[in-house]
Formats: sequence, C-alpha cells, structure tokens
Amino acid sequence: MKERISVNPNIHFGKPCVAGTRITVQNVLELIREGVSFEEIIQDYYPDLEAKDIQACIQYAIDILAAEDVHISVEVA
Repeated sequence: MKERISVNPNIHFGKPCVAGTRITVQNVLELIREGVSFEEIIQDYYPDLEAKDIQACIQYAIDILAAEDVHISVEVA
C-alpha cells in the first residue's frame, strides 16, 4: 500500500498524494469523512483512483497516527 502514496516537495508543497496524481490524501479523507462512498469518490470526484488508492489513504493516516507520540500532562490538584 505504501507505494500508492507519494510525497514530493514540488507537488502540493509536499503534502502526501496518491502516487502518480495530484490528489491529496487529505482531500480523499475529507470525502470519506463526509460519508461519500468509495464508489462515489471514484465516479464523481476522482475517476483516476482505484479502491486500493482510497484504502491506501486511510492506511497512511493510520500509520501516521501510530507513529505519533502522544504526551499527556496530568495536573495534580
């Protein structure tokens, strides 16, 4: 799946995109957030995508979150 996402500083200022396109992972995820189905994303928005590209966008977001360190500070009263 990782080969389906690329980061190029010359495309969308280095935002991750579906490889070989200028379609950002963020744009795809925003459509999913709005409840747009994979089929609608491909048919109505990005006909160059395949379902595996959309799955790769989701996996990319999961991988970013999994690698992120979360630091929680607990205030003691």
